[in-house]
Amino acid sequence: MSEQPAPPPEPEQPAGGQQGGPPAGPELARAALEAALARRSTPGQRRRGGGRGESSGGDPARRRSRTWSAAGPDARDPQPFAAVLAKLVADRGWQRPAAEATVFGRWAKLVGEDVAEHSRPVKLEDGVLTVEAVSTAWATQLRLLAGSLLKRIAGEVGHGVVTRLHVHGPAAPSWDRGPRRVRGRGPRDTYG
Repeated sequence: MSEQPAPPPEPEQPAGGQQGGPPAGPELARAALEAALARRSTPGQRRRGGGRGESSGGDPARRRSRTWSAAGPDARDPQPFAAVLAKLVADRGWQRPAAEATVFGRWAKLVGEDVAEHSRPVKLEDGVLTVEAVSTAWATQLRLLAGSLLKRIAGEVGHGVVTRLHVHGPAAPSWDRGPRRVRGRGPRDTYG
């Protein structure tokens, strides 16, 4: 076969793109429109909906879901503080410490105003709630009410948080300290 010489290069055309060079002006717009129409009509590449933020690939259920805001509730809407706090407590595993703190913070509501006026929770350790009464008479009364108090506390903060009540009376005055302390056995018949 004989080789034919290559045709001579054509002279450059002005920026109209009529022959040879890249399209410009109206031809560029027409080429872009044709490319867009060709992409749209290609099977498997059709976009559904056309809303903002939608992608053409992936899960069909996701493609159909709207990703823009509307009048209805949305996960991005402001949430009530109580719901956010409950989720934080659950995520961090703070349910038990929060329930224990509730016993101290809401003591008056848990046991009633009358009992709360004459007693106060001192410590909660291993399910045993230590309560200090203002007098020995109230300490005895609280010991008699222990079963019903435990039921009320369990109803408010959950079962297993407080399993037993340890009630004691008021602390006696200490005679070990003071400006006139004397070594030795100390006072014996103070209340006689």
